[in-house]
Amino acid sequence: MNKIKDKLNPSKILVLGFAMVILIGTFLLTLPIATEDGKGLSVLDALFTATSATCVTGLIVVDTGDTFSTFGELTILTLIQVGGLGFMTFASFLFILLGKKISLKDRLLLKEAFNATSIAGIVKLVKRILIFTAVTEIIGGILLSIRFSFDMPVGKAIYFGFFHAISNFNNAGFDLMGGYRSLTPYVDDPIVVLTVCSMIIIGGLGFIVINELYEYRNTHRLSLHTKVMLTATLFLIAGATSLIFLFEYSNNKTLGPLSIGGKALGALFQAVTPRTAGANTLPIADLTHSTLFLTIILMFIGAGSGSTAGGIKITTITVLMKTVFSQIRGREDVVLYKRRILTETILKAITVAMCGLFIVILVTFLLSITEKNHDFIMYLFEATSAFGTVGLSMGLTPELSPIGRLIIIFTMFVGRLGPLTLAFAITKKRKKEAFRYPKGDIMIG
Repeated sequence: MNKIKDKLNPSKILVLGFAMVILIGTFLLTLPIATEDGKGLSVLDALFTATSATCVTGLIVVDTGDTFSTFGELTILTLIQVGGLGFMTFASFLFILLGKKISLKDRLLLKEAFNATSIAGIVKLVKRILIFTAVTEIIGGILLSIRFSFDMPVGKAIYFGFFHAISNFNNAGFDLMGGYRSLTPYVDDPIVVLTVCSMIIIGGLGFIVINELYEYRNTHRLSLHTKVMLTATLFLIAGATSLIFLFEYSNNKTLGPLSIGGKALGALFQAVTPRTAGANTLPIADLTHSTLFLTIILMFIGAGSGSTAGGIKITTITVLMKTVFSQIRGREDVVLYKRRILTETILKAITVAMCGLFIVILVTFLLSITEKNHDFIMYLFEATSAFGTVGLSMGLTPELSPIGRLIIIFTMFVGRLGPLTLAFAITKKRKKEAFRYPKGDIMIG
């Protein structure tokens, strides 16, 4: 096993590791004990659910709360936790518990998994991540349990509270409410909305950012990455909340019947959840086309690098937008917070964004062929949600044909690992060419 591991580069090991977790989850969900009816899921539905959970997406072909037994739900929850933090994090945790030394190869894998710049202090970072994750999920679970205890028996409330805390911290979006309702019964509930939103945002910032914020009391400095993540996240949430509030204000199927406070909470949640969380408090299919299109954009962008979220990442879109503005203003350099962005970084951002765009376009095209009698926006929404590992749906997922389900399974897997492994590949040191061609020019625009 070690010989095989040594022959594989970190990117391949991560891909194979996620695939192995998905296959194990698929097998467990086909067992009779996994479902309420004692029959287990079909292989295709189990593969879809296991992929969605491991890739922390949240798209479902069967309702989680109505279909699965406690064993099935806990299997899904385990897949979410492993998929959100990464299997290498758990492997390292076991090594630490057993007192085993973490090898250089494993440290390189952890560096790739968290998109860190070096292996220095990577084991210390893993320990902090595990502690921080446990503390955050426990706090979120307690708050949600207390609130749910007013609507259900205490034991069930605690189970629901911790399930939804873990699911949303890992940006998965699976829920136990039943009837494909997600969190719509709590659209104007401040405790549920603010707690879940906080879990989603914290999970989506990225562990590197969280670690820097923790160390700020000693270092009194933040990296350029962390500064960009914090400001861009605040800008996207504030901007999206304001727009959704305006777009849905008079929509009687969404924010219309709510008070001003309820409208604000509903708009906030809908602005936060496309950062790849997947839970929703507003019925997605009833949103205006303006909100749907804005949601598609937010899902494509996603959240932070090295986080539990997907998408092309906030830093990618920030670098791209700043590059465009610099070109328009005739600036030679792209500057963020008085730091010049490397040309190599700009090229990475362009590559990741274009690959993501190509995948979404291709999957939308394929769904328009395999799935009939639906609006085009449903295909685009579903494709973007799968690629961004978001989990929001306009209702197309449960109706997907077998081929359509396989397409979405592949998209979720690529969305979780594709841009990530691509970033790993183009981050590696480039080989010096033996010669260089003469420069050429081409007309643009």
